[in-house]
Amino acid sequence: MGKQFSIGLDYGTNTVRCLIVDVSNGREVSTATWEYSHGTHGVILSRDPNLARQHPADYLAGAEITIKKALKQAKVKPAQIIGIGVDTTGSTPLPVDANGQALALNKKFAKNLNAMAWLWKDHTGVEEAAEITALAKEIRPHYLAKCGGTYSSEWFFSKVLHCKRTAPEVYDAAHMWVECCDWIPAQLTGNFKAGVCAAGHKAMYNEAWGGYPDAEFLGRLGLNGLRLPERASSIAESVGGLTGEWAKRLGLPAGIPVAVGAFDAHLGAVGAGIAPGTLVKIIGTSTCDIMVAAQTEDIPGLCGIVNGSVLPGFLGLEAGQSAVGDIFNWFVNYIKAGTHEELTQAAAKLKPGESGLLALDWNNGNRTILVDQRLTGLLVGQTLYTTPGEIYRALIEATAFGALTIINRLEEYGVKVEQVVNCGGIAEKNPVVMQIYADVTGRPMKVSRSAQTCALGSAIAGAVVAGAHRSYADAQRVMTGVKAKVFKPNAQAHAVYRDLYALYHQLHDGFAVSSWNGNMINVMKRLIEIRQTARS
Repeated sequence: MGKQFSIGLDYGTNTVRCLIVDVSNGREVSTATWEYSHGTHGVILSRDPNLARQHPADYLAGAEITIKKALKQAKVKPAQIIGIGVDTTGSTPLPVDANGQALALNKKFAKNLNAMAWLWKDHTGVEEAAEITALAKEIRPHYLAKCGGTYSSEWFFSKVLHCKRTAPEVYDAAHMWVECCDWIPAQLTGNFKAGVCAAGHKAMYNEAWGGYPDAEFLGRLGLNGLRLPERASSIAESVGGLTGEWAKRLGLPAGIPVAVGAFDAHLGAVGAGIAPGTLVKIIGTSTCDIMVAAQTEDIPGLCGIVNGSVLPGFLGLEAGQSAVGDIFNWFVNYIKAGTHEELTQAAAKLKPGESGLLALDWNNGNRTILVDQRLTGLLVGQTLYTTPGEIYRALIEATAFGALTIINRLEEYGVKVEQVVNCGGIAEKNPVVMQIYADVTGRPMKVSRSAQTCALGSAIAGAVVAGAHRSYADAQRVMTGVKAKVFKPNAQAHAVYRDLYALYHQLHDGFAVSSWNGNMINVMKRLIEIRQTARS
């Protein structure tokens, strides 16, 4: 039979990546990356800080550029490519016409921001999200039970409803709104299937109540007649085969199966070897935390509990933080206090608690467990002698405290976290962050063997639908793994962080939980005490 390979396409916030993988052992034979050409680093912004869009033309160009480049580097024969998988950010919906073409590719809407893809971190639908949450609590509480109790402005219906109210010319011209992770496979195959990953986690889809939200619910929101797919499909399914047109453009055989699309984090978890008891943290501009379980009760604050969204036969559990790498980038790019390398070195020289600082990691709102995009960042304990390195370490620690809050919520509701596997650029490149995460959580931090787990997960999906493996478990067994280096928690550091986390939790509840009735009078003085102890 000879060697066989699959392609994984990974559409991130700033770039698209193509990975070609040997399906027999997970060896990554080539990769190619391309930065989107529209906007700033691929994101189209405006004077509204809540707005973030992408041009769908970049998705098509990115597929062609990266696949052709990766194929050239890999030096594999086209006939050896047996499957393709696709992951994208999400919820990133876009309006399309009756032929499935993105409205932004029509000259009439080419420069209309509302006709483009509404990137995951677009928060313009904050008011709509609150309205959706309120209506669901009133007449469909079970809708919210599977998405943490609150509907987010980052999600599908918030964005569609906001478009209807602010850009009716776009809404009226759209035949349907589709997720980016569904649109790209449809372009490659000429066939459309909605994936359960996007539908379940972002659009309240659940087969137990017949699929998507019902007509009465949507009508009460003013979304009468909104077209939605009849059903959502598992990632174990194929959308169809590569069209002749795309085969010619890419230099590949027509008919290669393309897997149903999914979100980057969920397929990243697959690429990191997720299984029951394993928490996979995909750490990038934001963080997504993924687990799978055979069963669980509803968990307040999670971004979704969806059957088959990560692994077939298991519930996929999603949580996360709306900004992690973006917080570090803010400090470097906007405050201009130094490079990441310089600040990381300065942070590494500090002991836990030595800075006297404590931060909240809400610079882009809170995804889990509060699900409130109107929350903002906070830094407590500054003096006239506070240094950039101290602030940078406090920001890292804040994201670690946010990560611990998610772990605690999962275990509070009976989902045991037996091991943590990290992946993404920060996990790969910054051992200081990984050590702080280990010390804060009191848990070993493992790192996925692959530096490109999202693309690897997509390649695994391509291999499964191509029949190279009977199941995802079989594919993961030979195609995934973790690095030998494990970041183990330091007992003394963890003891200090237990004190700091208690203060973080106090700020967390005091600024964001309406039922909290304490005060903050102890926080600053306790930080000084911890700082003095650390420096003695």
